[in-house]
Amino acid sequence: MKIYSWNMNGIRAVAKKGQLEPFLKEHDPDVLCIQETKANHEQVDLDWPQYYEFWHSADKKGYSGTAIFTKHEPLEVRNGLPEDIMAQYNLTDSYGDTTKEGRVITAEFEPFYISTVYTPNAKDDLSRIPMRQQWDPAFLSYMKQLQAVKPVIFCGDFNVAHTEIDLARPKENRGKKGFTDEERAGFDEMVAAGFVDTFRMFNQEGGHYTWWSHFAQARERNVGWRIDYIMVSNSLIPFVKQARIHPDVYGSDHCPVSVDVNIEL
Repeated sequence: MKIYSWNMNGIRAVAKKGQLEPFLKEHDPDVLCIQETKANHEQVDLDWPQYYEFWHSADKKGYSGTAIFTKHEPLEVRNGLPEDIMAQYNLTDSYGDTTKEGRVITAEFEPFYISTVYTPNAKDDLSRIPMRQQWDPAFLSYMKQLQAVKPVIFCGDFNVAHTEIDLARPKENRGKKGFTDEERAGFDEMVAAGFVDTFRMFNQEGGHYTWWSHFAQARERNVGWRIDYIMVSNSLIPFVKQARIHPDVYGSDHCPVSVDVNIEL
């Protein structure tokens, strides 16, 4: 089965650009996880009868939001973080309450969970680093909680380049948002917990990115960042047959990422 993750930076914008239908026709994902939908379900008129649709939109209109489209009906779908985890962490700051921004949605299937996340941005002045130091362990705690029941596949925009080969200009960006020690440590903790970066299972080279600035023809010049990931529980490694980045898919400042998993739902 093919699992795709894509920060669309506005699903209505991608559809309006005429990029959505060609993507679906060519790639035909079994499960499509979306971040930054920037819409409620009723605002989007999609004729996709092959998919069950599950949305977790932000309280604020046109902001954030996640969704899962799947050809296979899940056993259960959960929006957000569990109450017990939200109670352990301070997930509200001067920018808002991250638990009301539709940042996490999780679908349970027989063999595993699939969860997608839109991680809060640290901001140019790093004023949201304290939030990241709450959010990252909170989300990881949830993934560990799920993994205690069955394996987990989680994906999305993590808003961090993990290592120097995950961005085109590491020296210039060290200590800036998306490449601070604090954010990278949050990713390290996921790896330490036994979750695996699927793309790095197959490719150890630089030059592969998932996000590009709109400025200075960054995408055309491939001056980008790899901040979108698909992670899996260690026990799923034997079933991951391929992991790819799709820079040829346009419509957003991010491109999709995918894994092929040799498991039938």
